Amino acid sequence: MRSSISDTSPAAERAQIALLRQAGPARRAELMRSLSRSVIELSREALRERMPGATDTEVMLRWVELNYGRELADRLRAYLAQRPP
Repeated sequence: MRSSISDTSPAAERAQIALLRQAGPARRAELMRSLSRSVIELSREALRERMPGATDTEVMLRWVELNYGRELADRLRAYLAQRPP
């Protein structure tokens, strides 16, 4: 299962795969959720760094646009504009 670009040794990769195979479905789902949460947090932090002075809402709307498309971001923006403060 070696990829063409990896910083993981073949022995470590085999050990990781063995551990994943031994883990039950609940543990694998937990790992997946944790990894997804980390990736989302890191991508949002990267946007914050690239958008100095932007509010949290502006950053989140940009994140939605990049990940789910402009149409959804525009609909969310409109929804947020109509909400009472």
